[in-house]
Amino acid sequence: MRRAFIGSFTSAGGRGIVVADVDPNTGALTVTGAIGGVADPSYLAVHHTQAGPVLYAVSETAPGAVAAYDITGPNPRPICSPVAVRGDEPTHLAIAHGHLLTANYGSGSVTVLPLAADGTPQPPSSVLRHEGTGPHPDRQLAAHTHQVLADPSGRWALAVDLGTDSVRSYSLGAEAGELTLHRETALPPGTGPRHLAFHPAGRHAYVLGELRPTVTVCRWDAAAGVLEPAGETQLFPDGVNGPVSPSAPVVSHDGRHVWVAVRGPDTIVVLALDETGEKAEVVASVPCGGHWPRDLALHPSGTRLYVANERSGDVTWFDIAPTTGIPHRAGSVAVPAASHVIFV
Repeated sequence: MRRAFIGSFTSAGGRGIVVADVDPNTGALTVTGAIGGVADPSYLAVHHTQAGPVLYAVSETAPGAVAAYDITGPNPRPICSPVAVRGDEPTHLAIAHGHLLTANYGSGSVTVLPLAADGTPQPPSSVLRHEGTGPHPDRQLAAHTHQVLADPSGRWALAVDLGTDSVRSYSLGAEAGELTLHRETALPPGTGPRHLAFHPAGRHAYVLGELRPTVTVCRWDAAAGVLEPAGETQLFPDGVNGPVSPSAPVVSHDGRHVWVAVRGPDTIVVLALDETGEKAEVVASVPCGGHWPRDLALHPSGTRLYVANERSGDVTWFDIAPTTGIPHRAGSVAVPAASHVIFV
């Protein structure tokens, strides 16, 4: 039986990292416990070492930190004290070239932490601060790195910056653990890019705007490390009442659909992709099953979506219609201040 680990905001009543069993037939989650001791472990990542899987969590605080857990047993066990990232409010983390990278929203920076053989994070080897602003009067007064991830080829690290309306690609020195800026890709002013997700073929990426509810389709040249915008799709072409704040994109395993969680309307927007992956069209929108969907996760089977509904305090799961890609609500479990779901 698979397990799910769910991040949450302890400052809003969350229990820390919540552990749940995943029913192999229905996908239903059954909460089995939680581990506290770290403030606001909002986003999670897993690294597979020779000794077994290690779970990492950001501590989305100022100053920020990362925590690491041995998850070979029934409950996560801390393998070290939280390690400072020398940045504020880390919102995302990822594994690249044997290093742990964090995107530090508050300080607009990316931190590189080397990993020991057993997965223990070491003090930062590099902290690279972004510079720039955008037109939004409140959200873009400075750089705000929201996501960092490795590209599918494993050659590059990409950082999505909401404050500067851009995506930066970096090379990462595997020995020294230093980031080197390779290219910065500009997006339309005021987009406020939050996260991106790659097409399974690795030749396109879909950049989600938080300040403008859009998906920017980009070509990705892994040989050159170049991200090039190719088109933009409005998530609500007919408009919508009230505030709109997209949070997370997910691409289907077969490359036919993109799903986007949107806070405010509290919906999952379904986009259909053409055969090339370069054209995206909105085909449906369904309720997310709760309030303020912070993140969206695809089950490893590719047949179910899970939504971390932060303000209603639940994780809701959906069965995906294989032909249309439209999610159908299948169940829900209470998880106060849920922020992210990951499967192991």
